[in-house]
Amino acid sequence: MATRESTVEADAMRRAVALAARALGSTSPNPVVGCVLLDAEGRTVGEGWHRRAGGPHAEVEALRDAAASGHDVRGGTAVVTLEPCNHTGRTGPCAQALADAGVARVVYAVADPTPTAGGGAAALAAAGIDTEGGLLADEAAAGNAAWLTAVLRRRPFVLWKYAATLDGRSAAADGTSRWITSAAARADVHRLRAEADAVVVGAGTLRADDPHLAVRGRDGDVPVTQPLRVVLDTHASVKPGARVLDDAAPTLIAVGEHADTRHLPGVDVVRLPHDGTGLDVHALLTELYGRGIRSVLLEGGPALAGSFVAAGAVDRVVGYLAPALLGAGPTALGDAGIGTIARALRLDVTDVARLGPDLRITATPTASITAPEEN
Repeated sequence: MATRESTVEADAMRRAVALAARALGSTSPNPVVGCVLLDAEGRTVGEGWHRRAGGPHAEVEALRDAAASGHDVRGGTAVVTLEPCNHTGRTGPCAQALADAGVARVVYAVADPTPTAGGGAAALAAAGIDTEGGLLADEAAAGNAAWLTAVLRRRPFVLWKYAATLDGRSAAADGTSRWITSAAARADVHRLRAEADAVVVGAGTLRADDPHLAVRGRDGDVPVTQPLRVVLDTHASVKPGARVLDDAAPTLIAVGEHADTRHLPGVDVVRLPHDGTGLDVHALLTELYGRGIRSVLLEGGPALAGSFVAAGAVDRVVGYLAPALLGAGPTALGDAGIGTIARALRLDVTDVARLGPDLRITATPTASITAPEEN
């Protein structure tokens, strides 16, 4: 049976997870982290979240919030989505900040798997502070899936987004696709873009739609950091006047090793090897990881999506399904190297939501990243 203290801490952790989510897309290469401070009576006296890389961490923000409100946190509890850090980088160690503030207890959700920042729990315990990890770990890990994937797999987290009719068509037989889904669904895509470090499309999408790929129409507590726009274009067919080359957001064009790019002066270009069917997906992800990219929104067409699925490089799927039928036209997913039902990529559905007339279905491969084990 849950005690009052455990219920209060669980509620505080859910609030901390929600606070952390406010900064999705703004903290790379750092994680998103939320913190709630409780006084000795279990009342919330401070809240904070990590807003941007190089800025104060969530614990420091929460301590400042409590101080600004005249609250004393001595003898209280800090509830944090990630184990407080124990190193000095652009900011000081949060474990020490909590100890100096006089908190008596620290509850965190997910252990920090990085060798440089980890060890905060041990430092807190050594300072005589009651420390407990693992509270709502799966919920917090889901909110920090991009960072955890990047840390544990050394590549960016990839979310594949697609829009389709109920019969799985991403466009009509004549190639038209605007608009399969409603304005509400399209607005939600801008949320996904705002939460990602990079948006990836292929040359086919560029030729067919001339997409802009920048984030528009977002409100919130954190200014939008425009994602890197990435185009996979083996033969460098992109035209100089393409909308993706404007100055609304940075752009990277990934081309083949022998592509002629003389018509793209001043454009950021990276040359990638060919894997037999297209540009090497893993080489692209390695390049993006080296640039500090920790989360990718894959918005390309069926061929590009198929290449990512075939490479085992899709960590989450968000499908927007419109109540319409086409009966012909391209499907949402192209050839993914799956030749038999026994090899189907099985997914766990984690959320189903109604957006106007459409359905949004969120799912993850069954072997997706989970919270690191406690030491």
